[in-house]
Amino acid sequence: MPDVAFTSEGTTFKLPNPKKTSQWLRAIAKGQGRDIESLHFVFSSDRLVGELNAKYLHHNTLTDIITFDYSESGGIVGEIYISIPRVRDNSRVYSQPFATELRRVMAHGLLHILGFKDKTAAQKAQMRRKEEACLSLWP
Repeated sequence: MPDVAFTSEGTTFKLPNPKKTSQWLRAIAKGQGRDIESLHFVFSSDRLVGELNAKYLHHNTLTDIITFDYSESGGIVGEIYISIPRVRDNSRVYSQPFATELRRVMAHGLLHILGFKDKTAAQKAQMRRKEEACLSLWP
């Protein structure tokens, strides 16, 4: 498997520019002093993300992303499940182009693997700043 992979499950979504996106994600990780060993993005339905949210986090709410960090050493290893319907809805709610909102969510998942949290107000503010910094790296 390539160091960054993109698949779809339960949706027909296909990521445009996977090579450019992979380079961008590697740049984000490198900026935090880490390398991506194996990072798999799964673009999916609300149903799949909801099932994962209930099973692993015991939450029965809609969410746009679930991140699984399997990293054991310095390299990044993980899976990130993204609900395409949630990203579409959020792009409308926040008046953002879909592509921008998708990149924000992808960066958000990677930032979680890099150790950033978003439980407290201060953590959420830091996460938003980091997301903006990541978006600014898009070529």
